[in-house]
Amino acid sequence: MSSQPDTLLFVCTANICRSPMAARLMRHALDAEPEPLRSLKVESAGVVAGIGDAPSRNSEEALRKVNLDLKNHRSQPVTPEMLDRALAVFCMTESHRAMLNTHFHNLPEHVYLMRELIANGGNPEIPDPYGMSLGAYEACRDSMVEAVPSLLQFLRKLKS
Repeated sequence: MSSQPDTLLFVCTANICRSPMAARLMRHALDAEPEPLRSLKVESAGVVAGIGDAPSRNSEEALRKVNLDLKNHRSQPVTPEMLDRALAVFCMTESHRAMLNTHFHNLPEHVYLMRELIANGGNPEIPDPYGMSLGAYEACRDSMVEAVPSLLQFLRKLKS
């Protein structure tokens, strides 16, 4: 493990829908924060991702509707090096966390579901919208947006 983990890693299945949206939303939120949060890096990856796939069209459109883009995103699988750089890992579902625990031995101390830190947040999982309507992607995006303040609060405590 590196001496100073400096990256937030968002994990989903194929790294073309949820985790790229989550990472982009988090980067946007961190850009509005003071240091040291603003300097945190944000990555996304998938537990069964291919290499180099573009994000799903509906993921792009759901973010475009809130003035964000995924133009530079290409899918990538989770690697041990990513986990070494990770200050925290945020998974979309419990199955993603289980797969990380099964396949990797160098997990950082902080591995959560993205919605797990919301007080009385209801379902901590973010279901996969792949192949569904734009409305399903927008609901997915909104559930992530709802989680961002709790993640920022967690990071403020962690970095203070």
